[in-house]
Amino acid sequence: MLVDARTVPANKVIETDVCIVGAGAAGITLAREFIGKPFRVCLLESGGFDFEENTQDLYRGDNAGFHVPLSVARLRYFGGSTNHWGSYCRPLDEIDFETRDWVPHSGWPFKKSELDPYYERAQAVCQLGPYRYDPQYWQTQSKAPLPLAGNRVVTAIFQMREPALRFGAAYRDEIVKAVNVTTFLRANLLGLETYAGAQAVKRARVGCIEGNHFSVNAKLFILAAGAIENARLLLLSKDAGGKGLGNRNGLVGRFFMSHALCKPGLFLPSDPLIPAALYLYETPATGSLKIIGHLTLAPETQRQNRLLNFNASLKFPVPVAVAGLNSAKRLAKREFDTFATDLRNIIADMDGVAAAAYWKIRAGVVPAQAFSLTCAIEQCPNPDSRVSLSSERDALGQQRVRLDWRLTAADKNTLKRSLEIIGAELGHAALGRLKIDLGEGDNAWPEVVQDGGHHIGTTRMHVDPKQGVVDGNCRVHDVANLFVAGSSVFPTSGHANPTLTIVALALRLGAHVGRLMA
Repeated sequence: MLVDARTVPANKVIETDVCIVGAGAAGITLAREFIGKPFRVCLLESGGFDFEENTQDLYRGDNAGFHVPLSVARLRYFGGSTNHWGSYCRPLDEIDFETRDWVPHSGWPFKKSELDPYYERAQAVCQLGPYRYDPQYWQTQSKAPLPLAGNRVVTAIFQMREPALRFGAAYRDEIVKAVNVTTFLRANLLGLETYAGAQAVKRARVGCIEGNHFSVNAKLFILAAGAIENARLLLLSKDAGGKGLGNRNGLVGRFFMSHALCKPGLFLPSDPLIPAALYLYETPATGSLKIIGHLTLAPETQRQNRLLNFNASLKFPVPVAVAGLNSAKRLAKREFDTFATDLRNIIADMDGVAAAAYWKIRAGVVPAQAFSLTCAIEQCPNPDSRVSLSSERDALGQQRVRLDWRLTAADKNTLKRSLEIIGAELGHAALGRLKIDLGEGDNAWPEVVQDGGHHIGTTRMHVDPKQGVVDGNCRVHDVANLFVAGSSVFPTSGHANPTLTIVALALRLGAHVGRLMA
């Protein structure tokens, strides 16, 4: 059933069994899991089926740290941010679930093997290929991992569907036609009201921008509105102490993470024929499925160097002007007006000039292309990187969000050392060299550091309520009937895009809720 919330009479009380807030990847996955079950489901979506500017404006907020484009990074209509994602998918690595003594606040309540059955099902939900991420499985004569000499650097496989799967369009009819699921569009959660003592949620207060308010009574509530909005909604739902629901230990909103994206280097192949052999790293298509290889550090390399997880993608060959090579060409033409500068360039880039001369003599070809590296860094969990409420109010009269995204010295060290290790391995394999530019100073970052849009943390999972907002089953500590779905529950981020794990966790939560409702 489908209802436009603007048509619901003011102050009406909707009775249901399970109330899901948010129709993005997590909320839609949960709703599909509950289709045909012997209980009623209410799915609340803030937007409609298409983009609406006044609804999107509810995401606007303040930045206090590294900039995140809050009003455009997420989409507030049916399908959520899958309406503009690139469909890059990969499970987290086993090491991401471990408690690493060099990564403060690391460790999940369970191992990766707990999620493997749900990852396999998530492949189908995301309409990907088989649950295989070993490079050898995808290797063919025309696409293969780089032939690196050792095992310090490995190839991480990502699967990508093209065109990207839009959850809203793909699963809308299935959900709308479900007899036991009622979807309310343009229905904004204003807050959760609890019974005395705040040990359980009684009702959800819902409002429309147009003005009418109503409420939803349910036995069980699930927040699936994204890492930033999940935290905001809990903070807006004040408990008896006024701290926000589930915020007894002040953890709601803390440990915000994203993947910091930057382009700090170029891969300059030693052989001009190498670019033609790097198909695995250039998103070749197999029907609608693309397999993409990224360079990453092996788990043992991470342990030995006490680094976070990391990946570097090789983008399509780009023209590159090598300063030393250009200077050598000018001197060969007896152009001496910039002699001192040219001489310095040649000395600084002697190996590049020598390689160009070698290939010119051997094959009559001068390397003129390079691969740009786009790096994604796992962020060290940091309690000072956080979501809080600002004093500004939105169209519903609710406090807007304030985001203070912070990066640490450990994050920067991971970027620097990972690139050094990858550069050394490329050199040892005689594949080429890596030119790295990280900016000036030990604490400097590349000139452009972007938010990858992978918002993580803020309601982190931990068995101890003093260290996490939700338990191993994604239930808010001390609140009997409130659960959280999505990447906000991740204790750590790994280097992989989060959507496949979001869907796997939603499938796991769906199974748990099904058992509870039974």
